[in-house]
Amino acid sequence: MSGSRVVALGHHQPERVLTNADLEKMVDTNDEWIRQRTGIATRRIASAEESVTDMAAVAASKALASSGLAPSEIGQVIVATCSAVDRCPSIAAQVAARLNIPSAVCFDLNNACAGFCTALATADHTVRAGAARNALVIGAEKMSDLVDWTDRSSCILLGDGAGAAVISAADSAQIGPVVWGSDPSRGDAVRLVDEWHPQFAQEGQAVFRWATSELPSVAAQACERAGIALSDLAGVVTHQANLRIIEALTRRLGLPDGVVIGRDVVESGNTSSASVPLALSKMVERGELPSGEPVLLFAFGGGLSWAGQVVTCP
Repeated sequence: MSGSRVVALGHHQPERVLTNADLEKMVDTNDEWIRQRTGIATRRIASAEESVTDMAAVAASKALASSGLAPSEIGQVIVATCSAVDRCPSIAAQVAARLNIPSAVCFDLNNACAGFCTALATADHTVRAGAARNALVIGAEKMSDLVDWTDRSSCILLGDGAGAAVISAADSAQIGPVVWGSDPSRGDAVRLVDEWHPQFAQEGQAVFRWATSELPSVAAQACERAGIALSDLAGVVTHQANLRIIEALTRRLGLPDGVVIGRDVVESGNTSSASVPLALSKMVERGELPSGEPVLLFAFGGGLSWAGQVVTCP
């Protein structure tokens, strides 16, 4: 096989919805202030009993069922996460055990918000190299565990959830070449502080300037490497960091009116590495993205890191 493709998607979110009105009772904020700065209206919050593994396994089981593959046909499981407490066994190994995947190589990957696109590229390379024929790639986060609920600048942003994709060998490359990298000199702009009880912290204005000024050209490179024009895209799904960032970044790409833009951040908040697959899976489920058409995936965040590629919509 000369390439790989996304054959199925799945997603999961906790039941509890935390609204802006709820946050007004917790910190000094209000719905208008939150919407103006972030565009977020709601976010999902996992219960104390619901773990990263729980969410990852549900999303993965949906993707696997949709793919039509047997668990024994999965040769690789990657979970992108920065919020998981468990280190060994990995979240990926725990998911494999729950889904009865018998002998896949399993590992977790932490590239913060860019994690899913990084993991997707890793799976693509694995399949292209012939080391596995089918791979399961998951982005899963319980960001609510990392929230300082007294900090109104950050607690309004984050939510929990998971998204998953099954990748399979294909006669043609339906996952384009990855564009990825980092600027470690600015790693403190988005970080987890206090290693024993980590909490999310970021320099919001610095991240906004970086994402909107430097990343549009990087995102465009993914289209160039895939051999398509930006005008050929059916959709764009960026990391769901902040609606203002998403709209400014996509506006600078100069996309035509018909391109569908992922805006799941409005109802899900920032779910870090889960945000791209969560948004993509929901858009496909709702029929907003036509099968067989090219979609640009592009994620960015802590590190400061980025990763993106053009995929053919399943």
